[in-house]
Amino acid sequence: MTIRADVWLMLPPALWETLYMVGVSSFFTTLLGVPLGIALTVTRPGHILGNAVGNRVLGLVINAVRSLPFAIFIVAIIPFTRLLVGKSIGPTAVIVPLTLAAMVLMARQTESALLEVPYGVIEAAQSAGGSTGQLIWHVLLPEALPGLVQAVTITVITLTGYSAMAGAVGGGGLGDLGIRYGYQRYRLDVMLITSFLLIVLVQIIQSSGDWLARRLNRR
Repeated sequence: MTIRADVWLMLPPALWETLYMVGVSSFFTTLLGVPLGIALTVTRPGHILGNAVGNRVLGLVINAVRSLPFAIFIVAIIPFTRLLVGKSIGPTAVIVPLTLAAMVLMARQTESALLEVPYGVIEAAQSAGGSTGQLIWHVLLPEALPGLVQAVTITVITLTGYSAMAGAVGGGGLGDLGIRYGYQRYRLDVMLITSFLLIVLVQIIQSSGDWLARRLNRR
């Protein structure tokens, strides 16, 4: 199969839009999701700041957001997206639902990574007089760093998939190119090349995350 010349002209801007959406939303997702995951962890009963009611409420909110399919979620928060960025379509607008949808996934992934830290390590730091902030920043997070890297890796890959789905509602990027010029116009060459680029992008993200996690693993 021959890929037509017009595809090569459309690919660079579409790839850039995907990288832009995934990159910016990954930054904000990590910035918001990791603290949320820390809150989920330390408020568990028996943990540093055990609070059963607060932990339960926070968990219910996160689970509620996670239960919504992204295609529905992106449409449901259009008024909020328009309020923040002044528009509801395009790569910049899509960053809002991408961040909010992936933030709760990042929180759960962060919680899982932090719970792998033996509580005996935390108790030893507590007995030495460490404050709550010191326990989190100097014990919990450093010990869980390889797991946190894997959590970020999984979340970025999820965002890559979400960005492709966002193309169905005018989000731009490779997903938009594949849907509008590939699927809707029966262009097999467009669908194949966009799918291939998304696969390569995911492989790069996964390999990079695995490498960094191995380098940080002190166990």
